[in-house]
Amino acid sequence: MIYTVTLNPSIDYIVEVDNFQPGHLNRTNREAKFPGGKGINVSRVLNRIGIENIALGFVGGFTGSFVKNFLNKESVHTDFIEVAGDTRINIKLKTGDETEINGLGPDINKEDYQGLIKKLGKLETGNTLVLAGSVPAAIPDDFYETVTKTCSERGVKVVVDTSGPALLDVLKHRPFLIKPNHHELGEIFDTQINSAAEAAKYAGKLLEKGAQHVIVSMGGDGAVLCADGKTYMSNVPKGKAVNTVGAGDSLVAGFTGMYSKTGNLLKSFKYGIAAGSATAFSTDLCQKEDIEKVYSQIQTTEI
Repeated sequence: MIYTVTLNPSIDYIVEVDNFQPGHLNRTNREAKFPGGKGINVSRVLNRIGIENIALGFVGGFTGSFVKNFLNKESVHTDFIEVAGDTRINIKLKTGDETEINGLGPDINKEDYQGLIKKLGKLETGNTLVLAGSVPAAIPDDFYETVTKTCSERGVKVVVDTSGPALLDVLKHRPFLIKPNHHELGEIFDTQINSAAEAAKYAGKLLEKGAQHVIVSMGGDGAVLCADGKTYMSNVPKGKAVNTVGAGDSLVAGFTGMYSKTGNLLKSFKYGIAAGSATAFSTDLCQKEDIEKVYSQIQTTEI
């Protein structure tokens, strides 16, 4: 079973406005509401490709009910902790450029936090846990490190998709997969990553620090996979990118889901790239048929 954790879910409220004028009445041309959060995105894509999973995290209030109901309608299994406050709303205003206004999210008390830790304590050898996104202020800073350590010791494959110190702190506990993009990788080592060779060099340093598999996404320039002393480069399929939200989460879902089925590293890498690209080419997260349309275009090369 695959479990995902989203510590600070949201409703992503997407609005499009032509000729937006600050200080005046503006009317939307199009709007949409989706459950947001990196782990939730992973769960939604896993569900679309037929991989059973359970979404964990914290939800509350009428906005939390929206998130749960939306996921239930998509047949995504959830086991959220109910909190007293309201799940946040993130506004994405598209008016030529895109402006984002993210809510703070509810407070998480000690009892709520321990409830999640108890759920994670039930994971068993062979399970996979995806930890994705930032850690809110109400949660201990070392949450990802603590959970990665305890779960890895029980034989759980831990996937960590975050950045900065939180990512570095988990490495010594042998996470199964980490997926920084090239900007995040550069920030870790205080440099700029401008090529696959540079991405491979610094991804290799993350392997030396303990990660089992490292995927570095490089946008339109493809992606790099480092594992077992080998490095592979992947292209990206042809298409018009219309959406960047959830592309990295889709890559994680595609890789993790396919690996859970086949155990084939390169096939999983290719499927992850196809999933991420299919989302970038869509206005929402990818569907299985979208992935299959572009999968044949993915080529990997050992470097």
